[in-house]
Amino acid sequence: MSSISNVKSIGERPARRKPESLAKIKKAARKLFVERGYHATRPQDIAREAGLGHGTFYLHYPDKRACFLAFVDDAREELDEYLRERRKSGQTLEQMIAGSLHAIFEYSESHPGVLNAAMTDEAIIDAEGVAAKPLLDRWGLDWGQTLRDLAAEGHAFNGYDSEIVGQAILGAIHQTATEAARSDRNREGVVSNLTRFLVRALAP
Repeated sequence: MSSISNVKSIGERPARRKPESLAKIKKAARKLFVERGYHATRPQDIAREAGLGHGTFYLHYPDKRACFLAFVDDAREELDEYLRERRKSGQTLEQMIAGSLHAIFEYSESHPGVLNAAMTDEAIIDAEGVAAKPLLDRWGLDWGQTLRDLAAEGHAFNGYDSEIVGQAILGAIHQTATEAARSDRNREGVVSNLTRFLVRALAP
């Protein structure tokens, strides 16, 4: 019985290690993608940063591109969680926009460099030459859906092409956040100005 038990525990050990090694790979990849960018980061660099063998990387991802896109998805989900916490039913258009802007700024401050790194995915091209869907595009589509929901509830103008305007909203937020960080502007002032601008543009 003892030998059977030992064989079983040995067989189970890789299954227990795999989630642990994936977590280490993800943490290391995130650090390097933020610090170095996609192109300057290699799979062997990620494995070394994680304290694992090079081959361990390929147990979890077929290539660096897949690892990067997983990093992008994680960043998107994290920010979405911040946004969900700020968006409550019954909010006015102004409250929803202001809450969303605060959530984006808070995420950026709590996770420095992550959004900038994640937004580079428009440059990632696979072996067949098919570009990955840029994170900015996906967030623009999310804003388009939000606009459709608000219009259906009578809280926003319903005559816009929501996909176009969703991209416009996201572009305004992205560029404003970039300029605010560069010029070290007061966050409250930035949020207040951009909120008023978007409310005037979107109000029914």
